[in-house]
Amino acid sequence: MRQGRFKPEQIVSILKEGEAGLGTGELCRKYSISEGTYYNWKAKYGGMEVSDARRLKSLEDENRRLKQLVADQALDNRVLKELLSKKY
Repeated sequence: MRQGRFKPEQIVSILKEGEAGLGTGELCRKYSISEGTYYNWKAKYGGMEVSDARRLKSLEDENRRLKQLVADQALDNRVLKELLSKKY
């Protein structure tokens, strides 16, 4: 998976600059991001503090690991069922 250029803490600080009154266009030029990216960040991280953003990132990582574990177990179950269903 592609790693972003900005960490959640940086994203929150960029959004706080926008809330402080700096225009969207200026922010996008300053940080070399598109307006679409800015609005996606605003939808995801809007109103968060830095600690909240860190917590969100850690929960997303944990969720990804757990989904991978479930997928691995489902694959193991499928293989075992196929082996048991064959008559030798």
